[in-house]
Amino acid sequence: MTGQRGTGLAKLAGILLTSAAAMTAAPSVASAADHVLSGTIASPSGEKLGGVTVSARLEGSPITTSVYTDETGTYYFPPLPAGKYKVWAQALGFETAKGDVELSAARRANLALAPMTDKEREFRQLPGEMMVAALPEDTIEDARIKKIFTNNCTGCHSPSYVLQFRFDEDGWNKIINLMKVVPNTGVYPANPKANEVIAYNQKQLAAYLARARGPGETSMKIASKPRPSGEAARATWTLYDLPMNPDAGIGTTGPVNDGSDWSLGTTSKLGLITHDGGIDFDGNLWFTSNNPNKQVTVGRVDGKTGEVKFFKVNRNDGRAANAHGLARDEKGNFWFDVDPGRRSLGKLDPKAEKITVYQTPQNMSPLGGAVTIDVDGKGKVWASAPDGAVRFDPETEKFTDFKSINYKTPRGTGMTYGAAGDRDGNGWWTQMAFDIVGKGDIETGKTLEVKLPEIKSEMDRVTPEAREVYDKFNDLSFGNPLPWSQGPRRMGTDKKADVLWVGNSWGSTLSRINTKTMESTIVPMPDKAMQPYHIHVDDNHNVWGNLWTNDQIYRYDPAANKWTMFDLPVRGTEIRHIAVDQRSGKTKVVVPVYRTNQMGVMTLRSEAELAALKTQAAQ
Repeated sequence: MTGQRGTGLAKLAGILLTSAAAMTAAPSVASAADHVLSGTIASPSGEKLGGVTVSARLEGSPITTSVYTDETGTYYFPPLPAGKYKVWAQALGFETAKGDVELSAARRANLALAPMTDKEREFRQLPGEMMVAALPEDTIEDARIKKIFTNNCTGCHSPSYVLQFRFDEDGWNKIINLMKVVPNTGVYPANPKANEVIAYNQKQLAAYLARARGPGETSMKIASKPRPSGEAARATWTLYDLPMNPDAGIGTTGPVNDGSDWSLGTTSKLGLITHDGGIDFDGNLWFTSNNPNKQVTVGRVDGKTGEVKFFKVNRNDGRAANAHGLARDEKGNFWFDVDPGRRSLGKLDPKAEKITVYQTPQNMSPLGGAVTIDVDGKGKVWASAPDGAVRFDPETEKFTDFKSINYKTPRGTGMTYGAAGDRDGNGWWTQMAFDIVGKGDIETGKTLEVKLPEIKSEMDRVTPEAREVYDKFNDLSFGNPLPWSQGPRRMGTDKKADVLWVGNSWGSTLSRINTKTMESTIVPMPDKAMQPYHIHVDDNHNVWGNLWTNDQIYRYDPAANKWTMFDLPVRGTEIRHIAVDQRSGKTKVVVPVYRTNQMGVMTLRSEAELAALKTQAAQ
């Protein structure tokens, strides 16, 4: 651990950074009283359908609200401003039902869903976790290759993006020839180097994918999925469209496929700007932009109108400095990493619209890796550094750094991914490639480690020949895991207990680590097709997380060992961050919906709230 105070700290202070006002035009909020939109969704035979996703969008607005039907097939929107609405309903295996509603009083809009007959469009409707679960694994060889696909072919996109296409074996070989040299940034490198794990398994992988998604009969076995019910069906989603990066040169301000029509499949991510997100004390949303551009470092979305405003920190090459991680402190300030030329720590005062940039001293590592930001129980800010983590004291403006015990090794580089701070003021970080969770002990100044267990079932499947190849593999990294890797990614601490939760992407597990004893326990996800990413622990010790592969978020109650899955209303979401806000007494979950270029807020409604809406709708 090293620390530095005073002149060694480079600080760009007091910078008021604003841009052109509204980047997205939004209608003024209706002055008339809001109204309840409700109705029923049925099949052509009249059967009432529960768990159907129903969405409504005011004409000219960037905001879409979505709800779910209850067990009687009835839906109730929260009160909406008066105006003309597009309304549509969707469920797997059915065509989208659409309608137009003039909402000037409480209205009902009943829709009927017709079965979908086009099998390929029906397949494209599927969320990524259903596609992955359907991939064959009945034989040891199929199970082995399936693991190679889920671990090594999803570094820069969700599996639903690639599996929505069909190629013969030669076609899949061509795809693999390209993708085995593209890192998880998704950008073709100047000096391409093949992913050795993919290269070793390429022949079998191409044949496997051709059997599953080739021109002939598929080997995939698609299982049905229950639609949302109970608490999950009482959730309300509000999605705010964001403008796409205008520098991408694709000629559109928004994605052609925004995920709202499931049968179109998973959209491309070209030109998108969102990465991490949060909500301020006034209900406005904030996001970081990690894609190269000239206009935005962080952005704000007005929670009422959907108006978007860009804020830019200048980079030394003339572009906007990109940002990645984001976290809010108890005072309402947002902290984020920012790269004006040397990756630094940014502080955003959302009320004053003021950004201050702090750089680590030159004798200390800059922020880096897949930067994650967290605020510990003492109010100190923790951030990923390439070779460990750094801690920043907002009062003294002093940085302290902690180094990973093993960083550059003969097997690869242990770059930091996630970072978090616990309630006692200690820091934690993950070395995803090494299955290591590091701890920066603030009292001793020492670094400690938790080594996660290898996945024995995957090791048992590996042939002696493959094991010999893997034992010589010397390029372990974020996107190059071994089949038995856990892949600890991002994490979250319980600020009211001595517990750290880690999302293990490759192992489809969570790690529960006692922050005092360092004792760790592996908690399997409900489905091995799920790849957990980031974690936020709420005030009630519930673990909230987003899933790289799924169009879902989850809540895990460790006391009851209960999982609740919440579906998103759009397809191909590829969410990388999650934040939970409980200040108002209601639980609001904020996610940047990365691939569809939106900010999303899920609000949980109680049974009493829904009963009140039913009464209001009947008046």
